[in-house]
Amino acid sequence: MGIGLCVPPARCWKRLTRSSRGQPLERPAATIIIGLSIVERSKQTQRGPVDFSRSHSAPAAEQECKPRISAARSTPAPPSPAVPGFRTTPCQTFTAWCNSHLRKAGTQIENIEEDFRNGLKLMLLLEVISGERLPRPDKGKMRFHKIANVNKALDFIASKGVKLVSIGAEEIVDGNLKMTLGMIWTIILRFAIQDISVEETSAKEGLLLWCQRKTAPYRNVNVQNFHTSWKDGLALCALIHRHRPDLIDYAKLRKDDPIGNLNTAFEVAEKYLDIPKMLDAEDIVNTPKPDEKAIMTYVSCFYHAFAGAEQAETAANRICKVLAVNQENEKLMEEYEKLASELLEWIRRTVPWLENRVGEPSMSAMQRKLEDFRDYRRLHKPPRIQEKCQLEINFNTLQTKLRLSHRPAFMPSEGKLVSDIANAWRGLEQVEKGYEDWLLSEIRRLQRLQHLAEKFRQKASLHEAWTRGKEEMLSQRDYDSALLQEVRALLRRHEAFESDLAAHQDRVEHIAALAQELNELDYHEAASVNSRCQAICDQWDNLGTLTQKRRDALERMEKLLETIDRLQLEFARRAAPFNNWLDGAVEDLQDVWLVHSVEETQSLLTAHDQFKATLPEADRERGAIMGIQGEIQKICQTYGLRPCSTNPYITLSPQDINTKWDMVRKLVPSCDQTLQEELARQQVNERLRRQFAAQANAIGPWIQAKVEEVGRLAAGLAGSLEEQMAGLRQQEQNIINYKTNIDRLEGDHQLLQESLVFDNKHTVYSMEHIRVGWEQLLTSIARTINEVENQVLTRDAKGLSQEQLNEFRASFNHFDRKQNGMMEPDDFRACLISMGYDLGEVEFARIMTMVDPNAAGVVTFQAFIDFMTRETAETDTTEQVVASFKILAGDKNYITPEELRRELPAKQAEYCIRRMVPYKGSGAPAGALDYVAFSSALYGESDL
Repeated sequence: MGIGLCVPPARCWKRLTRSSRGQPLERPAATIIIGLSIVERSKQTQRGPVDFSRSHSAPAAEQECKPRISAARSTPAPPSPAVPGFRTTPCQTFTAWCNSHLRKAGTQIENIEEDFRNGLKLMLLLEVISGERLPRPDKGKMRFHKIANVNKALDFIASKGVKLVSIGAEEIVDGNLKMTLGMIWTIILRFAIQDISVEETSAKEGLLLWCQRKTAPYRNVNVQNFHTSWKDGLALCALIHRHRPDLIDYAKLRKDDPIGNLNTAFEVAEKYLDIPKMLDAEDIVNTPKPDEKAIMTYVSCFYHAFAGAEQAETAANRICKVLAVNQENEKLMEEYEKLASELLEWIRRTVPWLENRVGEPSMSAMQRKLEDFRDYRRLHKPPRIQEKCQLEINFNTLQTKLRLSHRPAFMPSEGKLVSDIANAWRGLEQVEKGYEDWLLSEIRRLQRLQHLAEKFRQKASLHEAWTRGKEEMLSQRDYDSALLQEVRALLRRHEAFESDLAAHQDRVEHIAALAQELNELDYHEAASVNSRCQAICDQWDNLGTLTQKRRDALERMEKLLETIDRLQLEFARRAAPFNNWLDGAVEDLQDVWLVHSVEETQSLLTAHDQFKATLPEADRERGAIMGIQGEIQKICQTYGLRPCSTNPYITLSPQDINTKWDMVRKLVPSCDQTLQEELARQQVNERLRRQFAAQANAIGPWIQAKVEEVGRLAAGLAGSLEEQMAGLRQQEQNIINYKTNIDRLEGDHQLLQESLVFDNKHTVYSMEHIRVGWEQLLTSIARTINEVENQVLTRDAKGLSQEQLNEFRASFNHFDRKQNGMMEPDDFRACLISMGYDLGEVEFARIMTMVDPNAAGVVTFQAFIDFMTRETAETDTTEQVVASFKILAGDKNYITPEELRRELPAKQAEYCIRRMVPYKGSGAPAGALDYVAFSSALYGESDL
């Protein structure tokens, strides 16, 4: 059974024992646990101390383990009775280790079980290895004197941050070997092994890593542990040869001679390195698994013996680490500049295209423009949105790394700040929104223009057909040779024409109004429309003049002619309005309309049904008119009058009325079919509206809820950072999986636009609202994930535990009164006071300049974390880097390229040579470099 020490890494004490003003804080006690076989980290002490005092009987623990130092130099002695948890080797090793320190005080021990029972040599040992004075020991020989002395030693050990469990003064005074060896192993761990740290590893791991690195170049040496890896003796010889190649000829050593190799290492270490022989070669070779604690104790002596030689290597490692961070940051800066340039260039090329408001004359050309805009939204813009989001994430990550490594903040080139890119992006979206509005309004304008132009052409054609031949008719002088009845008929016919002409006045005005509206809407064929409208107006004026002249002539002739056929007059009076009604009906049935909803179509259908309801009455009127014409013909036949082939009062014949009536009857079912088709189309559009609205009404609140949920997660993250990251990643995956719903909504939106449906009363969410909400949701989750990633970087760089981060988060959330992720100055002061800070106004003002450098009046969570970690963390500084370079330079104020290439890896050495300026001091050789200026520049304190 082994003895383990649970203690934080040595460098952690420096963080935990100093406040922001250098005042000592209470050091957390480490815990000694007897019965554990490995060195565990401090968090394992939360499981509670383990008491093994009843695991072995006292008589077994009291069997003596005599020192075998002298016997180990000759022939191996027979093994002593086994002590539970220890073989003969730990007892021998601990005795030798204690004597290596006690001899500095001119004494030693012979029996580790007996010689520490009175506590005197134990106190002396602690004074030697710690360099501190202990309280004066009690000189008496009574049991209580011995217990008092041992308690003084144990109190001193406890004062060094080690919590002893199940080890009491009575056991040591009573000669309990197990407890005595456990105590000595605790002392060895605390004063000989604990301070060993390589690359921020624990004591045992650091010592093992140090051995692995030092023996890596040697053949037949593979150090993986502190027991079997040392049995052949080559690892010990390799450690000596690595630091003192003049003491051992490693090439002559043989793997099949382990005892010879071990004795060689023991003798050389004792003679030249002042490391006493603590192990027995035969015991190590003949034991399947040598005792780990004994070998760790012996190997730690080599580490301390060669610690001075490690200083240069540590300095080189520190410089390599600093340079690696600097090179990585420079790479991130270059990548940011490149990505920002590409994104800004794309925006610069895209904005002029979106600002182009030159319309197209045809609907098909504008539809192509709309399709190009959809391709831009669907294919070209989404990758740029991702690039913009990634650019912000890279910038935040870079600034976090620079802040954690105490480098100056990254300032992008002019015009490439994140705010500049955000402003450019907002400008792009504003222009994009304006371009889309313009496209839709232009399509509506062209749609209305097409409708108006078609209506103009139809009404103009009807009018031109009506006026065809009217000028020639009005110019005739047929009344000169006509009879009185014929003249009267001509006069009445002319009156009917005037009535018809007046009825067509509204049509002419409507045609002129349509032409005017087409001109106001900038119709591309406005010239031809104006020409045709002008011709119609000129002809209308001419018709008015000719009508007035003919009336004057007929009135003159009327005085000569007095007979007019009453029945023909009656026919004309009834046929003319009926003919106008027929013309209006034909015009209405052939008219084109523009509707946008089912309700408007239903309104047209209702009007059409009302029109059909008047057809029976109109048919009766037609029959009455046809009856008048029949009566005229009957009278002519009865009285032998000249057959009246034409009606002198009207040019309209009964055949014309019947033809127009037949046309009306044919147009009615055609109009029915057209209206039903339009109703079906509007119903399809209505279904599309409802289908889009159903999805939008579900997606819109979902996106809003997710945005609020991500906001709550960002303000109240709980659990470890990895758990938080996993949860956020799951949320991100859920959001990405929801993208299919957005795509389906885009498809429905495209169907609506293809059907020229631009309004939807069933939802308040437009596609633009959904897109903006979706982009906001993606950006929010990405920023939250980036915040957690930055916290991981902060935790790893500063060595914070998850419990510390959780405590910081809980404190921040408690004093975040408004729950908006920011504390006001008064809340921040209250938070600091709750954490034990006693702040005056000057000190608090100094802290506020650190956490709120821009004087925004708020403290963000990231600034709070940076402040707390800066208060407790130890990081590289300019002075440390300068001191490291000074070690490599052999205590000179300059360094040569040859020294850099010899001490640093090739890549880092060349990086330093390129960046360092020549040394300007006196007494330096040619080519000497100024490492002080270079180190200051790394932390932004000077310019290279």
